[in-house]
Amino acid sequence: MSFKILKNNCCGLDVHKTWIFACIGITDSLKRTEYKQARFSSFSKGLQELYDWLSKYNCTDVCMESTGKYWIPVFNVLEKNNIWVTLSHPKYTKPQKGNKTDRKDARWICDLYMCGMVKPSFIPPADIRELRDLVRYRFKLTCMITGEKNRAHNCLTVSNFKLDDVFSDIFGKSSRSITEQILQHPGETFDVAPFVDGRCKTPIGEIQAAVDGAISKEQAVKLRQCLNHIDELEMHKVEIEREIFRFSDKYESVLYLIRTIPGFDKNPLTAIQVLSEIGGDMSVFPTAKNLVSWAGCCPRNDRSNHKIKFTRISRAGSYFKPVLVQIANALIKSKKHPEFTTRYRRIKARRGHKKAIIAICRMILTAIWHILTDLKPYTPEGFLESRPVNKEKVLTISQALNLIKQRGYIIKDDVGPVT
Repeated sequence: MSFKILKNNCCGLDVHKTWIFACIGITDSLKRTEYKQARFSSFSKGLQELYDWLSKYNCTDVCMESTGKYWIPVFNVLEKNNIWVTLSHPKYTKPQKGNKTDRKDARWICDLYMCGMVKPSFIPPADIRELRDLVRYRFKLTCMITGEKNRAHNCLTVSNFKLDDVFSDIFGKSSRSITEQILQHPGETFDVAPFVDGRCKTPIGEIQAAVDGAISKEQAVKLRQCLNHIDELEMHKVEIEREIFRFSDKYESVLYLIRTIPGFDKNPLTAIQVLSEIGGDMSVFPTAKNLVSWAGCCPRNDRSNHKIKFTRISRAGSYFKPVLVQIANALIKSKKHPEFTTRYRRIKARRGHKKAIIAICRMILTAIWHILTDLKPYTPEGFLESRPVNKEKVLTISQALNLIKQRGYIIKDDVGPVT
């Protein structure tokens, strides 16, 4: 069995931490393919040698797997030298089990790419990738801050300081001042009134009773380190946000369109998160459904013999999907946007809360795709169109009987008494 060759000159790369195995497939007019193989170092000098080797054979099409982070330097060097690089998920280039080597893997990738059997992954432009790295690092800092706050909270709980019962935020101004006083004078009783802000609604007596605890030396050391780490992480987060705003200044026109969508107008970083994940060019997604599928907000396609085996959503969009879910949860509680609340209630009644929320996320993604494609602000008219309702439902007698039987009813003759 032979496959149609779509690329007469292409290269497959098997990228590792230290070495890069390359295989070029050159097909002549008689459909005969000649392979050229080589190995290069992953250092900068080796990447330049790889580019020179590709230029020697006039190869401008390269395909490789997305293996960890090792593919990024290779991708950046080849992209700067005008080499068309196709990045693919390893599940689409997985070789057959058995006699397997790195050189054979490179040739296998080359053969698949040559025959057009590789599904490419979406890679945004270089400047969007840089912005995405900063936004994702900010997300990591937020997770680290949350973890340290949980540890500090555990220290207070173990020491029987009930600050979470009297303050809505135990890391707020009043609660933080009381915590500092506890660490500076452990084991001593003090009056909390000077440390409580005047806007606090909790009575002073309750706050005084909440700090009637005892902290050990070990817990005090742990709590002090947690608080210092929180302050340090907050400082780094502010610096990262400053750089994010500086990087995103040139995309102000795109960000303005995204902020016209409900839910994106409150925090400017929310629109930047969307931009950093999908970019501003929607031509890479032919339809809104492609964007929804890439973000992981649609059911996975798993069918056999007209039977649906799996209906859960995919794991794609691990950074993008949580943002959409947070916005969707806020929109369904708002009375200003009936296009979202109406659809949520209709789907929730049939399928439950989780599927309804994902449906709202799909609506948001569809709106994003349309406004960035048409370059027009968001309008709710497209989501408020009433569905045509067929009020006249006519069935024949046989159709009505079959429908009743399908619903579990037993049909009996209605024989009444003869009068």
